[in-house]
Amino acid sequence: MKIKRFEFNMFPVNCYVLWDETKEAVVIDPGCFYDEEKQALKNFIVTNELTVKHLLNTHLHLDHIFGNPFMLKEFGLSAEASQADEYWIEEAPKQSRMFGFQLQEEPVPLGKYLHDGDIITFGNTTLEAIHVPGHSPGSLVYYCKAENCMFSGDVLFQGSIGRADLAGGNFDELIDHICSRLFVLPNETVIYPGHGAPTTIGMEKAENPFFR
Repeated sequence: MKIKRFEFNMFPVNCYVLWDETKEAVVIDPGCFYDEEKQALKNFIVTNELTVKHLLNTHLHLDHIFGNPFMLKEFGLSAEASQADEYWIEEAPKQSRMFGFQLQEEPVPLGKYLHDGDIITFGNTTLEAIHVPGHSPGSLVYYCKAENCMFSGDVLFQGSIGRADLAGGNFDELIDHICSRLFVLPNETVIYPGHGAPTTIGMEKAENPFFR
């Protein structure tokens, strides 16, 4: 599996494009707000002749769904995410005004609900959805066992964890689920977070101050 990371700059969000030798692909968290960011994502997909089979959101905070309407318009893809986070779609225009800007496009509904343990397939690759609530009620981590990596959204970062003070957040729940659902995976598992640089399970178990 190949991985391309885009860092979009409204809130700097990491968007990931994953694909394999079949050229089937998934896009995770298209946080592209500006037109040039949307075109950069589109151009990468088109130039590399990828067929995007799934649009995945780790959770539905507005910075991670900016590009969902664009992906629906350009590629006919409706996002897949947890129903527990769906209320954040309706909240997105209000949230954007709180940050002092207007959404360029109205949020669009989810196309499919994902649940803990669901398997997402593209080409010869599979991802497992792991429910890790606490940052948001429906936060999902996408784990690829074969490639020994995960896409953690805003659950777990290099040296930190996601904030738990937004609506639906729960600090104790977040800590508990990271320990019971993620820290049981191999230490060498690479974590690709929703913001910032990659890390590993082993590194976070050893050095993350929230778990000392």
